[in-house]
Amino acid sequence: MDIRKEYLEFFKSKGHDIVSSMPLVPDDPTLMFTNAGMVQFKDIFTGSVPRPENPRATSCQLCVRAGGKHNDLENVGYTARHHTLFEMLGNFSFGDYFKEDAIAYAWEFITVNLALPIEKLWVTVHENDDEAFNIWTKYIDSTRIIRFGDKDNFWAMGDTGACGPCSEIFYDQGDEHFNGPEDYMGGDGDRFLEIWNLVFMQYERSADGKLNPLPKPSIDTGMGLERVIAIKEGVLNNFDSSNFKPIIEKIETLASKKATKENIGSYRVIADHLRATSFMLSQGILFGNEGRPYVLRRILRRAVRHGYLIGFRKPFMAQLLNTLINIMGGHYSELVENKNFIKEQLTLEEDRFFKTIDLGMSLFNEELANTKDIFSGQIAFKLYDTYGFPLDLTEDMLRDKDLKVEIAKFDELMNAQKAMAKAAWKGSGDASNDGDFKQLIEKYGINKFVGYDNVTYKSKILALLNENFKEVSTLEKNSTGWVMLDKTPFYATSGGQSGDIGALEDNKHIGIIEDTQKFHGLNLSKIKVANSNLNQNQTVDAVVVNRYEIAKHHSATHLLQSALKMVLGDSVSQAGSLNDSSRLRFDFTYPKAMTTAQIDEVEDLVNTMISRGISGNIEELPIEEAKHKGAIAMFGEKYGDMVRVVSFSDVSVEFCGGTHVKNTADIGSFYVVKESGVSAGVRRIEAVCGAAAIAYTKEIIAAMNEIKAEIKNNDVISGIKKLKEQIKELKKEVETVQSQTSAPISEETIGDTKIVVAVVENGDLKKIVDDLKNANEKLAVLLLQAKDDKVLIVAGSKNTNIKAGEWIKNIAPIVGGGGGGRPDFAQAGGKDVTKVEDAKIAALTYAKENL
Repeated sequence: MDIRKEYLEFFKSKGHDIVSSMPLVPDDPTLMFTNAGMVQFKDIFTGSVPRPENPRATSCQLCVRAGGKHNDLENVGYTARHHTLFEMLGNFSFGDYFKEDAIAYAWEFITVNLALPIEKLWVTVHENDDEAFNIWTKYIDSTRIIRFGDKDNFWAMGDTGACGPCSEIFYDQGDEHFNGPEDYMGGDGDRFLEIWNLVFMQYERSADGKLNPLPKPSIDTGMGLERVIAIKEGVLNNFDSSNFKPIIEKIETLASKKATKENIGSYRVIADHLRATSFMLSQGILFGNEGRPYVLRRILRRAVRHGYLIGFRKPFMAQLLNTLINIMGGHYSELVENKNFIKEQLTLEEDRFFKTIDLGMSLFNEELANTKDIFSGQIAFKLYDTYGFPLDLTEDMLRDKDLKVEIAKFDELMNAQKAMAKAAWKGSGDASNDGDFKQLIEKYGINKFVGYDNVTYKSKILALLNENFKEVSTLEKNSTGWVMLDKTPFYATSGGQSGDIGALEDNKHIGIIEDTQKFHGLNLSKIKVANSNLNQNQTVDAVVVNRYEIAKHHSATHLLQSALKMVLGDSVSQAGSLNDSSRLRFDFTYPKAMTTAQIDEVEDLVNTMISRGISGNIEELPIEEAKHKGAIAMFGEKYGDMVRVVSFSDVSVEFCGGTHVKNTADIGSFYVVKESGVSAGVRRIEAVCGAAAIAYTKEIIAAMNEIKAEIKNNDVISGIKKLKEQIKELKKEVETVQSQTSAPISEETIGDTKIVVAVVENGDLKKIVDDLKNANEKLAVLLLQAKDDKVLIVAGSKNTNIKAGEWIKNIAPIVGGGGGGRPDFAQAGGKDVTKVEDAKIAALTYAKENL
């Protein structure tokens, strides 16, 4: 039985529209990940956007709870029900049906479609919700309807806003399996398993805490697919169901080791984390050090650590992906479409961690043996900073030992390192203005974009807003604010394309459009009013001035992606982009830097596509037809049933809402300006075309002429070669002098670390230190040099506990000086040349004591 399909078809038969799962990265500044089925309908529930034509919807929503306020990561592997990624089945009513129908639908699906035995079902309601209680008595004996208070049966979106009582349906798994002290209705045991929650949104809570009845109450429900599958299959643990069991069996095969009672948790963690990492990668989230990318890295490294515990010593996760696709690929095509990319990214990240995990585990076990009450925050930080162990991974390893990390010390070191990384993630938009935008939508509706066919348009000013987004009737001259046109030719920033600029004009110049953005579906343009006031209801000519050059760069981006796939392979996928009037920036997945030859080939291919003069074609197509046509979708984007497809013959076919040239010849010429790395597995190309390409070539020609003048040679290559030969000869002369005048440097070894402390008569101390660091894997070096009446000290450290800056601070005062620097390099000066030998002895003693 396909429960997912059965559920969606059931509610479709009840008049609901089936809505696709929204991306795991929500368009919501308050959330790190989509964590519930109602997230994509939040603006409808709050009234920020109008109700859809059909006020009934149903979905199977992919959710992640592994970061931010909603985090189940630490429980995975220890419980039967927690997952980092799960599927939430839901049905929603936006001011249409309410408790009576919601309860009837839930009961029918559970008892008829799922055929769960009624004697196994229990229901909870809010203690004051007599209405829900009375409705439930039509279906189930009142003795199995339990009333609970706000903690268990009242739901709220936040401290204010929509809220209401809820009703939960529980399945009794039997006292023969669960008979502990917490195995009762309302207890924390596993006997009574919650499978469905019906939220009755009937109030709006004001700032003073008062509950005000909503004029159109709504329904938000959620049923956990993983739990229901386990119940239907007669297993007591989600990981024993067909959703996870094949993955665990595949792990056993790869590890050549059967799961046991002692190590089953590791198998379950890997199976769970495979799902989360694969789906996150399939939707464009990449491994990194901040925000969502860092959460992805944490999940993967936790899986690798558990793989290490059961014997894996090299990447293995990618070998599990086909099994996951067999289970979930039929419903989530992104897993199939991005299979090669997911495998590549998993393997690269695993390989990075496996290179350091042995050393990290050795350090961890060594410190663990010396730990009595609390694990060293300094070692936890070193595990993080040097060996890539996220803090929660260290905490997870300590959990079985009932130990905690010295968090205060860890935080102190983290903050001191480099003021910590910036805030992990930032939302877009100011939540404090939601009410203002809601009022605009209620008054005027969503304004229409007409810019695909027009760069000028006679528009009416529906609304004016000041810089704080408060509506005003007039914007006075020389002021700045925002304008909402009834029909606007200005494109709002989205899909990597920057917002349009331009002007509003009538018989005299009125104002400059500086930017265009989208707020809750409203297309608003930022305006600097010029020489006359701007008034509401005024009719103006809206003129876009930067469209043509932006369109060139956006179309060139499409051609670039096609060229990259031709040169580097189909696994290349877009990971971000930016298009404005002067440049394009395209981020794409690829594991290493492109060679010069590859860059040249890509550039030549794009210019060939341009010179062919390929006509562009834009059409609205059903999404399945667009996919069949081969249209490329952007990772993480949510598409409706109808999509806009931009094609340049069969060279480039993409889903895209941006503006484009009518013919590739309009682009002019194309130059790659730079290729660089963005993060692990992601590269970036920056390029120019059109007018920007002309300016670029002019700059190159001007620079070339300046070089010719400087080297006094029209043959630039020949002139540079001649200069390099002269520099080479001069360097040889300097090195000869240094080798003749420098005293020999003595050294000694402690363990596997080389210590060099010496007085050098002549030579470049910094170069000597650099050469020694390049020649040794573990090194602590401090050199002194006396010249005239001054002393120069240079210190360096590589892969040792000695910090060069601290070392030099301890030694410099001996020669009457001071200085400092980084942990790996430092320098200082002194005035007492008679104490150089004393300083040398002290430096050697310090090194031996601090290694």
